[in-house]
Amino acid sequence: MKGARTGTGSVDLDADPSENTQRWARFVATCLIGGLVIGISVLGLHFGAPHQPSLRIWRRKKKPVRVYMDGCFDMMHYGHCNALRQARALGDQLVVGVVSDSEITANKGPPVTPLNERMIMVNAVKWVDEVIPNAPYAITEDFMRKLFDEYKIDYIIHGDDPCVLPDGTDAYALAKKAGRYKQIKRTEGVSSTDIVGRMLLCVRERSISDNQNHSSLQRQFSHGHSQKFDDGGSGTGTRVSHFLPTSRRIVQFSNGKGPGPDARIIYIDGAFDLFHAGHVESCQDIFGRRHLTEKLRWSGVPPSKLSCGIYRRRGMLELLMISCHLLVPFLIYFRTCHLGGYLSILKHARSMGDFLLVGIHTDLTVSANRGAHRPIMNLHERSLSVLACRYVDEVIIGAPWEVSKDMITTFNISLVVHGTVAEVNDFQKRDCNPYAVPINMGIFKILDSPLDITTTTIIRRIVSNHEAYQKRNEKKANSERRYYEDKAYVLGD
Repeated sequence: MKGARTGTGSVDLDADPSENTQRWARFVATCLIGGLVIGISVLGLHFGAPHQPSLRIWRRKKKPVRVYMDGCFDMMHYGHCNALRQARALGDQLVVGVVSDSEITANKGPPVTPLNERMIMVNAVKWVDEVIPNAPYAITEDFMRKLFDEYKIDYIIHGDDPCVLPDGTDAYALAKKAGRYKQIKRTEGVSSTDIVGRMLLCVRERSISDNQNHSSLQRQFSHGHSQKFDDGGSGTGTRVSHFLPTSRRIVQFSNGKGPGPDARIIYIDGAFDLFHAGHVESCQDIFGRRHLTEKLRWSGVPPSKLSCGIYRRRGMLELLMISCHLLVPFLIYFRTCHLGGYLSILKHARSMGDFLLVGIHTDLTVSANRGAHRPIMNLHERSLSVLACRYVDEVIIGAPWEVSKDMITTFNISLVVHGTVAEVNDFQKRDCNPYAVPINMGIFKILDSPLDITTTTIIRRIVSNHEAYQKRNEKKANSERRYYEDKAYVLGD
């Protein structure tokens, strides 16, 4: 019986032995040569790929998915931030368009915060990769083509709440028609309309007892009295927040990691009410001890405790060296409860170390020090706004007012810093100085507040043009009411 030939190395039992030997030799040689070629190829890919254009193409990573989301982002709050978080989850890179002041005025009414402040706020959100200024309110054909061609956008994102133009058309109709539209779930319980309404209601409450004297801003918001007020069903304002905080939402906003064993940790606390652009911009100067002592004479800080010299900021590293050149410990506590510029202070503080821990004061603490009408936003709302900031690593929800020795020991605090701009009378209601312990320990420093913006600054804008904002809110309240009446469950988080 003849043997079957089943492959290159098969043996024919009836063939000559020398012929079988030759077949085996050819088979072995083929395997050796093939293995050598594969080995050389692997080595070439490993060592030669960075220098070979063709191999670079072979190793090129997959194109990232770029998504676009636009908005007014007026009176930016955690609802805006959550929308940006959800949009970012639908792609690899998030590009955000910030609508111009003129477009907002034409479609919704005057914005409370101008474009430059809104740009600062959006840039500070940790899920944002790029920002486009002066975006149109509606997605036009030309702008959509620009997004696709110039910015390489794959999808346009918006919430499940309708965005209707004055003529009744859908602002995102073109994106939907092009098949490049994706939808996210709207964050319940907050909106810019609601926040403006809270401030308007505060003004109306105080107007009852102040005989319509809207110019008395200090009496309205710093030393107000608790009163019940019937909103008359207008729906333009409420002092009650409808936000329902959950542990899942806090986890979504958190970074999820602590400081390393050798990390320089900065600790900041504050009210952080109406989180605004002044809180973001970088600090420009550190003034001499004489200037700072004069500006903060109320604090009782002796000149010997203010060890900063006169320096002009030329970079964050230089500023870090100026502020920390005498420090041995690695933890810095930065107190900014009533600074004009939370984000400016946060950005500057984060540059001074490796980990920024922020303490948020309770509603009761803020009210006791600022007046019965404060804060405008509750503790959890304020905490999420701060957590969304890219300069913040962690927050303490309900931080104590005074910087105690126990806190300094617990967090290994090396430095307490306060800004030069504060709300009027914020610290005059209590006899005790919240900085007494760090001052006595010689770890108290002062930084100049870069922008003269406080929560009162934002409120003042509402008060000065309250009729226009009242009209805007009444118009918006109707669409808000229709949204909740027609609302259906939308999958998302």
